[in-house]
Amino acid sequence: MKQLDRAEISASTLYIVPTPIGNLGDITQRALTVLASVDLVAAEDTRHTGLLLQHFAINARLFALHDHNEQQKAEVLLAKLQEGQSIALVSDAGTPLINDPGYHLVRRCREAGVRVVPLPGACAAITALSAAGLPSDRFCYEGFLPAKSKGRCDVLRALENEPRTLIFYESTHRLIDSLQDMVNVWGGDRYVVLAREITKTWETIQGAPVGELLAWVLEDENRRKGEMVLIVEGHKADEEALPAEALRTLALLQAELPLKKAAALTAEIHGVKKNALYKYALEQQEA
Repeated sequence: MKQLDRAEISASTLYIVPTPIGNLGDITQRALTVLASVDLVAAEDTRHTGLLLQHFAINARLFALHDHNEQQKAEVLLAKLQEGQSIALVSDAGTPLINDPGYHLVRRCREAGVRVVPLPGACAAITALSAAGLPSDRFCYEGFLPAKSKGRCDVLRALENEPRTLIFYESTHRLIDSLQDMVNVWGGDRYVVLAREITKTWETIQGAPVGELLAWVLEDENRRKGEMVLIVEGHKADEEALPAEALRTLALLQAELPLKKAAALTAEIHGVKKNALYKYALEQQEA
């Protein structure tokens, strides 16, 4: 165990360091040791990270790495790593690269054979999922939905039949529109959990069918303030629904055979109920 407790800093190594998403007490001792020991800290916002380091009495050299300069500055940082420097990568909150800058730098390091060491730590998506009460054995992280309604609805339609639990980040000024589009695309019964201000003073975790959740949010302006995660129940397949392949087979056989015979053969081919196929065909004829 003593070996695992040691936090030695290696030269020519990029450390991925999660920072708190709200409660400063959530930072790990290993993260503090790395931040205090590396040659350079690459930060999404040097002012924000500077306040964090100041709180923990860490005096570190800071380097700005954000969405607007990452592809260019990644080469500068790679050169420093290849020269033997150690660098810690941090974002404003949570785990770097999870909807935050860092992908290009990590990719270039991997391509160049530079060692990348990830530290475990805070992540809003995983923290919210753990308290949502929805299946967490399989889930799909989708980040932020598009800003405009059309793009948002296109994404929601593409995910309509996704059986895994879905995780979205959402902003204060788009929460209502996103919930409304979920109602429009999926209907009002899909269960959604809103996790707001996780680990902070006004932490709120509220779950309900999305139509009811939208009404709950509209009741109080404070319920749509802060950093938010939406955890969405995956699509539940209707066990009584007939497979599309069976319906195509039925349509082909109906063209050549009496309905009862076509339904019986289709049921045998696809292992579905003959009566259900027969009833479906009659309903289609009536329609």
